Amino acid sequence: MGYSQSVQALFEPFATGKITLPNRIVMAPMTRQFSPDGVPGSDVAAYYRRRAENGVGLIVTEGTVIDHPDSSNQANVPHLYGEAALNGWANVVTEVHGAGGRIIPQIWHMGARGHVGDYSASDIAAIVQAFAQAAFEAKRLGFDGIELHGAHGYLIDQFFWENTNTRTDSYGGDMLARTRFAVEVIEACRRAVGPEFPIVLRYSQWKASDYTAKLAETPALLEQFLAPLVDAGVDIFHCSTRRFWEPEFEGSDLNLAGWTKKLTGKPTITVGSVGLDSDFMSLFTEGKGAGNTKIDGLIDRLERQEFDLVAVGRALLVDPLWANKIREGRTAELIPFTSEAVKTLY
Repeated sequence: MGYSQSVQALFEPFATGKITLPNRIVMAPMTRQFSPDGVPGSDVAAYYRRRAENGVGLIVTEGTVIDHPDSSNQANVPHLYGEAALNGWANVVTEVHGAGGRIIPQIWHMGARGHVGDYSASDIAAIVQAFAQAAFEAKRLGFDGIELHGAHGYLIDQFFWENTNTRTDSYGGDMLARTRFAVEVIEACRRAVGPEFPIVLRYSQWKASDYTAKLAETPALLEQFLAPLVDAGVDIFHCSTRRFWEPEFEGSDLNLAGWTKKLTGKPTITVGSVGLDSDFMSLFTEGKGAGNTKIDGLIDRLERQEFDLVAVGRALLVDPLWANKIREGRTAELIPFTSEAVKTLY
């Protein structure tokens, strides 16, 4: 099956003052749990290299947890601390760069407690420092930037969201106050990596517990939310939605990435069921496969510069050649995603 329009926009180079990419395709971060004791092995390195050598412009790794007791409650999720894990990531970077790719780690604190009310000021300071240390290590290892995971109900997002942040001190209250923790994390990471190292922030309106949730109900509120994050040092926003084609607010066709770029002037990454024919949750709840290659609407938005980069998740998980197949018009060869794909690392 071919396309009714050119996909050229996906393969235009992208550059900011801090990073240059050969095209607009980003591998979205996807938790895989194939790193025993938090250490990514040669299989993880090969997994990422495979995407780099097959046309992905930028790889964002699966979430890598920071050195803090509450940072993870999942086995075999990779760490971004400790000699063995850091050596493992150094090998990943070497393999990806050897294939001509670019790669950044997603730095993660899961917020395993589920609420933020009982963290003391010293607890918060320790967590901020752990984020900064992970950012420092990422730069030392040769990564091309970092992404901070501030979405989907994990720790940074728990501070953002009024349902999980009921603090009455300076870290809670109105929307501006609820950004303070993230601002401190971003600023600490910026100090750790210097002014020229790219910092990406992933955020979402939706939560795993509430797909209709909105941190900001209007564009004006979204602007208030984003402004301190920009001032703190975010270079690129990774705007997580379940379906990229859905408008974020009434009265406009712009999606979350479109609104974020409009309000901040910063480059944005769109994401959400790219290359799939149904929203991704149904793949697991109903066992559906997916293989829709109709991305004309995506190309239109990219050509209009509504956003700058396009993150692809499950379609790339199952088919490491996805980017090259799209570029070469080999859509009949695309491998449909099914939930079986998450059980192996290839």
